[in-house]
Amino acid sequence: MLPRFPIGRSSCLLSLTILLSLIFSVCRAFGSESYIAVEAHSGKIVLELDADRKKPVAGLAKIATAMVVLDWASLSQTSMAEMAVVPPEAGLLGGGNPMGLMPGDQISLREAMYSMMLGGDNVAAYTLASYAGRSIQSRNGGASAVEAFVGEMNNLARGLKMDRTRFVDPHGIDRNEQRGFITTGGFSTARDMARLCIYAMRNTGFKFYVKQRSRIISSSRGGQKRSFKVVNTHKLVGKGEINGIKSGVSLLAGDCAATSAEKKPIVQKLENGASLLTGRRLIAVVLESADRWGFTENLIKQGWWNYEVWRQQGSPVTHVRELLNVQDPQ
Repeated sequence: MLPRFPIGRSSCLLSLTILLSLIFSVCRAFGSESYIAVEAHSGKIVLELDADRKKPVAGLAKIATAMVVLDWASLSQTSMAEMAVVPPEAGLLGGGNPMGLMPGDQISLREAMYSMMLGGDNVAAYTLASYAGRSIQSRNGGASAVEAFVGEMNNLARGLKMDRTRFVDPHGIDRNEQRGFITTGGFSTARDMARLCIYAMRNTGFKFYVKQRSRIISSSRGGQKRSFKVVNTHKLVGKGEINGIKSGVSLLAGDCAATSAEKKPIVQKLENGASLLTGRRLIAVVLESADRWGFTENLIKQGWWNYEVWRQQGSPVTHVRELLNVQDPQ
């Protein structure tokens, strides 16, 4: 867990926030990234550095939010067309709110998912957690609907063996506490987030949400429809082989990115005339980077090179740590 920083009087908050931002920027300039690149079908880790170091992950937490919503909707047979109402407490959130959502607005679960995953919408994330959380709370209990939902985020993490991860909210933004401290919205590691990404990209619905470069979505306020073009904050999506996943940024987390790049499957003809298809999907996670997009592009390029060399060598494995095998949670 990163240290807590005293803020002092409210009049000093802005200046100290700027100072902290400068300090973190200087630190990142000297290279504090942790990262991992793994081919999802084989589980082969092709590149990594400090992949088990705990860090804040900012908006990457929304990947877990999305998967809990999608898994809940599937199990409960809930349509993503159902309408949710933005709860009153969502209006107190800071950070991303690209649609300008306000308490009382109505938005479908599907449109909220697009705004959350493409635009980094914290209000949409909270609204989704509140809506699904009421159903989860009725079954599992919990102090509130959102807390019950976050409990499922952590259950998902445990099911995926994300042993160094703890989520505390559905959005991942830094917190300005009443006692005058900035604290992080949970933590994870590059390796744990890669596990989550591998699992998420197996879901056809999730893949469709995150591959969009932009989308026109709508909400309703006072019976009046409001339309908005949400643009994907992941700047590399749609570029070459890159087909998702999510960006994140906060003062404590810095710039983060989780990325999926996919090539056509390798086709191997068998003696019986059948064809064997071997999928190729590279998952790259970069945390606290001074240049997340440039770094991610280089990571993917080198990652593919390393993977092809490994495959041409016969895909040797000398230690279990060379593979990241991700089983779907029960």
